Amino acid sequence: MSADFHQLLIVFTAYVIAAGSPGPSNMRIMGVAMNQGRRAALVLAAGVVSGSIFWGIMAATGVSAVLSRYAQALIVLKILGGLYLLYLALKAGRAALTPDHRISQQTGNQPASVATLYKRGLLMHLTNPKAILAWIALMTLGLGSEASPRTVVTILAGCAVLSVTIFCGYALVFSTAPMVGMYRRARRWIEGTLTLFFGFAGLKLLLSRT
Repeated sequence: MSADFHQLLIVFTAYVIAAGSPGPSNMRIMGVAMNQGRRAALVLAAGVVSGSIFWGIMAATGVSAVLSRYAQALIVLKILGGLYLLYLALKAGRAALTPDHRISQQTGNQPASVATLYKRGLLMHLTNPKAILAWIALMTLGLGSEASPRTVVTILAGCAVLSVTIFCGYALVFSTAPMVGMYRRARRWIEGTLTLFFGFAGLKLLLSRT
């Protein structure tokens, strides 16, 4: 029992490090939280969480391991994911170049719907081939040759709780009044930073060979 607990602890620690480290999903949630508020960021985070759980289930059932053996499938995901990140970089770049008074005039525009925000978060995670490989590594780390279905369910449930905590935590923290105030004061710098981050991540994904 202690060995199983130790193994689960390793898996959950690895997941926290992987999901909590700054990445495209976290950066996108942060940007939406500061720009559009808590509700929008939580909806986006829900899409990211759904994508993470999806790949977790695929890894647990062995589907993603099969998928990872087909180079063409991963290449398609890499292209889609890279292009989507470059699209986010373009959007952030346009926002960074837009003067503050123009942004004020646009605040009355119809905000993105709940469905749109959810799909954006989901798409970001489903088109990330690293998410597949990360889940395969987690399942390999946590499941031995004699792993029971209970262990699989425990890993999935635990990582799902951690996923909600981490991604929704980003949405909650960065939608607080101090963070929103900081965004309003340094909006163009923040959007410029997001432009560079998404652009670098997108190009890295498109040009990587693995």
